[in-house]
Amino acid sequence: MASNLKNLSDYSSKNVLDISNKTFAIVVSEWNEEVTESLYNGAVETLKQHGAQATNIVRVDVPGSFELSLGAQKLAQREDVDAVICLGCVIQGETRHFDFICDAVAHGITNVSLKYDKPVIFGVLTPETQKQAIDRAGGKHGNKGDEAAITAVKMLAL
Repeated sequence: MASNLKNLSDYSSKNVLDISNKTFAIVVSEWNEEVTESLYNGAVETLKQHGAQATNIVRVDVPGSFELSLGAQKLAQREDVDAVICLGCVIQGETRHFDFICDAVAHGITNVSLKYDKPVIFGVLTPETQKQAIDRAGGKHGNKGDEAAITAVKMLAL
């Protein structure tokens, strides 16, 4: 559902398990840092609200969204990591660069999840403008970081 129709920070508490002993790795793109830092803060707060220990949240920064897949793979292969959350923001520009990056990141993250049989979550914003990104990173449409964190928690319940 489009985020302009649903707040990204609203979610059902159905299928939320005890995560006090789970380890979450969060891979954060440095590109569009204003947005990705807000996504990260939202994800961490949501994890903590549901019982994650701060010491069980590992952060790794990568240069851009394209690099999220490799960052996720490095973390997903660790046996002590239960779920990986990938956070980035690719804003539509004047060239087709946006299309190539978004497609590669979506496929890369999916492949990592399937390869390591653990949740690897796509928390990447793909807005048309910086304002739309800010609206979805803690603004009027909620925070995609919250949504990505609760998705990781719920996928661990499978």
